[in-house]
Amino acid sequence: MGKIWTESAKFQSWLKVEIAACEANFSLGKIPENAIKEIRSNAKFDESRITEIEKEVKHDVIAFLTSVNEFVGDSGRYIHVGMTSSDVLDTGLSLQLKDSCELLLKEIENLENEVRLLARKHKNTLMIGRSHAIHGEPISFGFKLAGWLAEIIRNKKRLLTLKESVAIGQISGAMGTYANTNPKVEQITCDLLGLKPDTASTQVISRDRHAEYVQTIALVGASLDRFATEIRNLQRTDVLEVEEGFTKGQKGSSAMPHKRNPIRSERVSGLARILRSYVLTALENVPLWHERDISHSSNERIMLPDVSICLHFMLREMKDIVTNLEVYPKNMLKNLNIYGGVIFSQKVLLLLVEKGFSREKAYSLVQKNAHQAWNTQNGNFKQNIERDNEIMDFIEQSDLEECFNPSIHLNNLSVIWEKLGI
Repeated sequence: MGKIWTESAKFQSWLKVEIAACEANFSLGKIPENAIKEIRSNAKFDESRITEIEKEVKHDVIAFLTSVNEFVGDSGRYIHVGMTSSDVLDTGLSLQLKDSCELLLKEIENLENEVRLLARKHKNTLMIGRSHAIHGEPISFGFKLAGWLAEIIRNKKRLLTLKESVAIGQISGAMGTYANTNPKVEQITCDLLGLKPDTASTQVISRDRHAEYVQTIALVGASLDRFATEIRNLQRTDVLEVEEGFTKGQKGSSAMPHKRNPIRSERVSGLARILRSYVLTALENVPLWHERDISHSSNERIMLPDVSICLHFMLREMKDIVTNLEVYPKNMLKNLNIYGGVIFSQKVLLLLVEKGFSREKAYSLVQKNAHQAWNTQNGNFKQNIERDNEIMDFIEQSDLEECFNPSIHLNNLSVIWEKLGI
């Protein structure tokens, strides 16, 4: 990803645009054959020379064109005809954004595959589900991962849509009106570059497209942050249901030799904050003055490489975290059974309603016994129910036993496995 955003790659994308525009003009009879041959053979640039020229002219595209013309010679007069700097800048940038999307799609597919494999392995690995960070009801670890997988698939679709949104070119001149160029030049140039012509550009391609790019990247990053945060919470010492892989020779603390910290997940969470912070900048770039000002340019040179490289790294990091994740089913079961089964309170509630209790009465009885277990050291909700004659006079022991079977909470998950190919 970093190679896409080097200065050399940027100039190379500009050169592709200029050559493609020359090819378009040649096909329309605007450039003689000997000139296009010379352009094809000799068009290149010298980075150090561009830097030298820019110091004098204070204009990067002019410096670039001057360098190219030094290689091309007399035929250089056909380069950039009827074009404005932004035709080169924005169309070249679109090539970089498109290439970035392709790399991001590759990495998100790799992550998708790893999460699917882990979810398949743990379809029936029981654990406690939590809401508000408080124990709720049994789920499986595979079910938790299925939620991740569905989110990854949605994000992959978003990146595919994004690739189409940013793969846009313009060769429309100083105000976007094609005043000094044939609109066919734009169409042919874009066809050669694998882009689509913008619907109605001004001097620039409108920055809502670039804002969409940054927002989509931030959204994908937020999903990775969610996964990372979950791992961090499940790796807490007093929970320890999963743990990042800890390699031989790795150390967790300069002071405490026992430490094994979820540093890679924390890294992902930290980088996601950077992505979100850039969203405001991208949105601020949308309302440019009139047909264009240059206030967007300076921050885009930092922001667009940053968000692209950052998310690419985060996707690879999360894929590796998932691949090497340590899962502890025994700890999951231990945590599941704390307080003697209070997590089965809804099953008992529904059983009592089924046996003729009003919902209000059933709720009151179940809550009383559940809270008694919760507030007592080594409390046992099931035993409390068994000792409560108000309840046991109306239900069978076998019915109560079935309420405390955690596996029944997984009975209907096959519909989710089928949807996600798990």
